Amino acid sequence: MTQTALPEAPRTSFLCGLFGGGIGGSRSPAMHEAEGEALGLRYVYRPVDFERLGRDAAALPAMLAEAAAFGFDGLNVTHPFKQAVIPLLDEVSDDARAIGAVNTVLFRDGRSIGHNTDWWGFAENFRRGLPGAALGRVVQVGAGGAGAAVAHALLTLGVEQLVLHDLDAARAGGLAASLAARFGAGRARLAGPVADELAAAQGLVQTSPVGMQGHPGLPVPAAALHPALWVAEVIYFPLETELLRRARALGCRTLDGGGMAVLQAAEALRLFTGTSPDIARMLRRFADFA
Repeated sequence: MTQTALPEAPRTSFLCGLFGGGIGGSRSPAMHEAEGEALGLRYVYRPVDFERLGRDAAALPAMLAEAAAFGFDGLNVTHPFKQAVIPLLDEVSDDARAIGAVNTVLFRDGRSIGHNTDWWGFAENFRRGLPGAALGRVVQVGAGGAGAAVAHALLTLGVEQLVLHDLDAARAGGLAASLAARFGAGRARLAGPVADELAAAQGLVQTSPVGMQGHPGLPVPAAALHPALWVAEVIYFPLETELLRRARALGCRTLDGGGMAVLQAAEALRLFTGTSPDIARMLRRFADFA
């Protein structure tokens, strides 16, 4: 007798996680698991802190292979691995390849696939949080993995000239050249003295680790801030960085990194599970976590 195959039931159980260094304060696990529960999923999300484990980037290939072998469905990848992970993957989405950074890895049918949800998360958070912000000239601090995604978002949003400042000038110059090749000559360039650049700018975006938990301080001289600037952060722990505190005291319009954290996480969760999260609910819960 021929047996009829039963239709495959939709998956409701997922194991995901976060790879990074110094991520003990991350709200991602609580945020992901709360939304997974609200969606009726058995959704486990585990942080893997390389610093706590005493491991560095040299351990990334083995750790990535182990996650796949242990049955993880996907990983988020944060500082300092968003660029280092790319050559370890079997496939990379068009957006992630253009940006040169991956923050979301899917494991499917024995293959690892990289995506970037950071750029959309920043762009959507900017639209919601700084409507009508002037986009003539913007200074961005940081040209690493998060910086590459945010720069892509800013030029997509319509910034006319993006000025890139990084302690590694060669890295900033390389990112500027890549952006100019994709978005047009003159749209991105390497910064001169950052105080001079800020004096002529309408916006400042901070994407370096400076200001996050374990990396205190200011990414630009305090005296270079002025009330005509809007100031946006990608850091969300702490939610109010020293930069944002000083900018608000001057009367600047500001945008913290919380919205970007939620929005990029929502898109990552969708990729991991195939289920669309409730972004408004995630934003409300993130506020409760803060």
